[in-house]
Amino acid sequence: MLWEFKQALYVSQRKVSPKLVEDLTNPAVRTLIQSYIASSGRFPTEGAPDEYAAVFEAAWPSEADRRTYIESKTRGAKPSYGHLALATLLMAEHSKIVWTTNFDDLVDDACAKVFGTTSALTTVGLHAPDLAHETIQGQRWPAQIKLHGDFRFRRLKNTPEELRHQDAQLRRVLIDACKSFGLVVAGYSGRDESIMSALTEALHQGTSFPGGLFWLHRGDYPPLPAVTSLLAQAGEIGIDGGLVSIENFDETTRDLVRLLRGIDTTTLDAVAGERRRWTAAQAPAGKKGWPVIRLNALPIPVLPSTCRRIVCNIEGHAAVRAAVAAAEVDVLCTRTKAGVLAFGADADLRAAFAPFGITDFALHTIEPQRLRNETGERGLLRDALSRALAREGGLTIDHRRTTDLLAPSDPMSSTWDELKSIVGKLSGGVDKFPGLTWREGVGLRIDWADERPWLLVEPRIVFSGLSEDNRFGATDFARERTVKRYNGSLNALVGFWAARLAKGGTQQRALGIGAGVEAIFQLSDATAFSRRIGP
Repeated sequence: MLWEFKQALYVSQRKVSPKLVEDLTNPAVRTLIQSYIASSGRFPTEGAPDEYAAVFEAAWPSEADRRTYIESKTRGAKPSYGHLALATLLMAEHSKIVWTTNFDDLVDDACAKVFGTTSALTTVGLHAPDLAHETIQGQRWPAQIKLHGDFRFRRLKNTPEELRHQDAQLRRVLIDACKSFGLVVAGYSGRDESIMSALTEALHQGTSFPGGLFWLHRGDYPPLPAVTSLLAQAGEIGIDGGLVSIENFDETTRDLVRLLRGIDTTTLDAVAGERRRWTAAQAPAGKKGWPVIRLNALPIPVLPSTCRRIVCNIEGHAAVRAAVAAAEVDVLCTRTKAGVLAFGADADLRAAFAPFGITDFALHTIEPQRLRNETGERGLLRDALSRALAREGGLTIDHRRTTDLLAPSDPMSSTWDELKSIVGKLSGGVDKFPGLTWREGVGLRIDWADERPWLLVEPRIVFSGLSEDNRFGATDFARERTVKRYNGSLNALVGFWAARLAKGGTQQRALGIGAGVEAIFQLSDATAFSRRIGP
């Protein structure tokens, strides 16, 4: 996520095309961005504890936009097996307190499921440090204390004095608690200087960490120097523990639960025993065996989590389209109950809707659960995705109610030779219907399955010049042209369009803007497959 911030910062301040820096896996691109940030002299050095917050603030100067961005990343998340296992340990009182710097409510949700109630867990945040002290003193277990060391959206030095004071109080509660409890650190890098200094201070409070200090670490990279220093000091004064290499949080908590006897694992057993109606299938190998059916659904690993929301006195989709046309700007918009939702440069959006009295101009979170149905948000994403695919793919777009039809803008171009080798001729006219022309193309729509979005790809014949008089003729022509496309040719067609649209998994942008809210997508060209799940 830090590199997403740096990319956004570079694009906005250097006013370059997002396309220039979209591939963050490219070492040259990373060097370019990091060199610019380092040469500006405005930011902490790479890897510094406050680098994350400093770049975040610079990339999104508005605190409201930062809040919306963070909420878009956490909303709709569900507890993993590890969260449920942690809740099981809390219910069995093998663990009593969870200290967290996270923003989500996954521990709360896990405890609600395991305990069967939302009242079992006492959660204390930054704004109630006194309650944290009272909870521990009163032994109101289990407890969760949210140490928002970076204050969610701003750096420590940019927070009001009251919040700095409350942060100091919470850290004092943490230091005092370390005198009575051991600590297992999981999923935390140690980047937050305020919390690391609190743990270091706790080392020198006499009989601290009586149950030990264990730092769970995954990956091949060494821990941050602050973590290494903390554990070294702990070892020097005889505190049990150290660095523990793990595969992941879920497997580690599963192993811990298995080591314990006599605890209630009903919820965990139910989760482990659930069987899906489908399972993820590997890509086919050889000529035999499974998968038995190749589906036409492409995963969408990356899609926008926010868009711009404009509240103004404008009514209906037709009025929105007219306003955009009158302003002569290139933006993507839809009208919903929440207001006008849009992607585009802020200046262009203001130009289009300022005549209608803008009362609110903010970011809007695109919540995943609302994409299950054909909502205005899903329609906006489909429009943006089609634009992204067509913008540099040599394709035209024909918008329909639930499906967009894309076809080669120049079917005679050599870039379409592979498609021509599969289906033959790529365009032409329809006999007996003057003015009716056709092109080989593809129909696209976004659908929802397995709690995630998919792009459905359907090879289609795309017509121009359709009317009520020739519609039946177009239907007959399309049927005759496609009726003999059996498994082999359909498989080749789906494979062609999957590869063509995914572009090797690179990020694709709908508008190519350097300021405002862009719609960025990434597709996988590995389509879904079915297979037998029985013997």
